[in-house]
Amino acid sequence: MIMRPGQPLLLPANPLFIWASLLGALLINMLPVGRNPWQPDVLALVLVFWSVHQPLRIGIGAAFVFGLAMDVHQAALLGQHALSYTALTYFAITIHRRLLWFTVPSQAVQVLPLFVAAHAIELAIRMLAGGIFPGTSLLLAPLFEAALWPVVTVVLLAPQRRAPDPDENRPL
Repeated sequence: MIMRPGQPLLLPANPLFIWASLLGALLINMLPVGRNPWQPDVLALVLVFWSVHQPLRIGIGAAFVFGLAMDVHQAALLGQHALSYTALTYFAITIHRRLLWFTVPSQAVQVLPLFVAAHAIELAIRMLAGGIFPGTSLLLAPLFEAALWPVVTVVLLAPQRRAPDPDENRPL
């Protein structure tokens, strides 16, 4: 892949770090702080991040399993989060090559429709099953997730960044 000027050269992603970050995001989602409609879905955010940056390591199957775990944890309709995360991961993998050419703030704007679609899928399934409408504060969750995109990018790419000062032992 041709790199943009000024883009840093990254080390390969450690698979152990990828799965640890996904499990950490799952645990953050499972914290007993109560579920508010405006609360960002950290697991969805990390799934999209790794689907964009490592699409061969994190796929739709992993998203489905994490979605089932969230469904069981929240006692939601079985498959609600699974379908949402699966669609989210599919569309993230679909646009991953184009998305990486943009700056991080531009990427945040471009992943916003993915998060809106994921929340719309969850809401549609919940409403079809006879649930109640959580209110208009649900519209804030995708905005918060898109706003967290630059923070997640900096945090999750930090282990892959090369040292800025090359020497005889690190020529790159």
